[in-house]
Amino acid sequence: MEILIQILQLLLSLSILVVVHEFGHFFAAKIFKTRVEKFYLFFDPWFSLFKFTYKGTEYGMGWLPLGGYVKISGMIDESMDKEQMKQPPQPWEFRSKPAWQRLIIMLGGVTMNVVLAIVIYIAMLASYGDEYLPTSEANKYGIRPDSLAMEMGFLPGDKIMSLDGLYVEDFSKIPMNMVLNEVKVVEVNREGQIVKLSLPEGSLNKLVHHRSPIFSVRIPFVAAKFADNSVAEKNGMLLGDTILGLNGVKIKYFDDFRQEVQNHKNEAIVVAVKRGNDSIALPMTLDESGLLGVFPLGDLSQFFNLSKKEYTIAEAIPAGFNRTWSGIGNYLKQLKLLFSPEVKAYEGVGGFITIGSIFPTYWHWESFWRLTAFLSIMLAIINVLPIPALDGGHVLFLFYEIIARRKPSDKFLERAQVVGMVILFSLLILANGNDVIKLINNYF
Repeated sequence: MEILIQILQLLLSLSILVVVHEFGHFFAAKIFKTRVEKFYLFFDPWFSLFKFTYKGTEYGMGWLPLGGYVKISGMIDESMDKEQMKQPPQPWEFRSKPAWQRLIIMLGGVTMNVVLAIVIYIAMLASYGDEYLPTSEANKYGIRPDSLAMEMGFLPGDKIMSLDGLYVEDFSKIPMNMVLNEVKVVEVNREGQIVKLSLPEGSLNKLVHHRSPIFSVRIPFVAAKFADNSVAEKNGMLLGDTILGLNGVKIKYFDDFRQEVQNHKNEAIVVAVKRGNDSIALPMTLDESGLLGVFPLGDLSQFFNLSKKEYTIAEAIPAGFNRTWSGIGNYLKQLKLLFSPEVKAYEGVGGFITIGSIFPTYWHWESFWRLTAFLSIMLAIINVLPIPALDGGHVLFLFYEIIARRKPSDKFLERAQVVGMVILFSLLILANGNDVIKLINNYF
């Protein structure tokens, strides 16, 4: 069921993105009285799921969910309609329009994807506001590094001060900033001493492939819920008790306690707790599981002052533009990392499985729209790359035409389209092949 929910979210998100993108081309074409023959969500080789014709345009839905398209009269595109191109140009065709109009039509799709991201961010900020855990608050108890972070040199309790001298306000964005800015040195406060950690060679490459956060926060162990047949509850622990130690040793944080208590399976132990202003020792005997049967208080707002900003519509509009601009910059940095000899981000390129996996396993509208905005920015940037068969390839040839004052020949454009489609299908095979290899490695 969890996988099905992720698939449904992915399909809905891609459908929105494709329709908005193709509508950008469609709308611009209509402005300049250019005929649009087809408007399709998903591709329709051999047959379509449904279709109808309205005012000369065939609208439909294909069965192959790899994108969508509009077929504009007199344009060399993925349809490779060579017969139409052999006929004399007609005034309603794309090829008959001035270069500046054709340029606007080709940029209509990516423009609408950027507009969609702006609209989503404005709506999200106005509806949900902006909430995050400041790094200064996460440093209150220090970080909990996972195995990869430990390999990099981080220790439990470290307080992250800067990345190559720059402070990151949002704690959750520290790993992303480490990768995007190819950070070499992380400065931490370790038990009152400033330590500069030089990241080992290959760390950022491992971080790119890491699918879970490398840092979490340490929190005090406050009893919030008991499991059935809880050893702790049977021996006098109450909800709201704060666990302070084990067998006379002070242990302040949940993760530390969970790790230590596993060393005392089938043993008698004494757990120190704080109840109100009193310190109480609770003797108990663990079974073979080595568990107390206590769930900790997991609400971060009980331990940290989260940064929360509410937005009016007037405030959300400029903030939405800024967030989109920042998202474009970050994604361009990600593309740059594909060519980084150290990060080797190309090894982590993924296809539809990877994209689907970023959606939560439960339906959460805030997460859905946040990810859809990110994918809209990603789609806009990828489509504007100067690769034949993408919008950016057409734009490149149009710029050539404007500068050189002559069109590339139809034969050249046809060949360029074929080359571009080969490149795109190769990248598609590479990305989804990486997904398959990851699945095989995970299961075998």
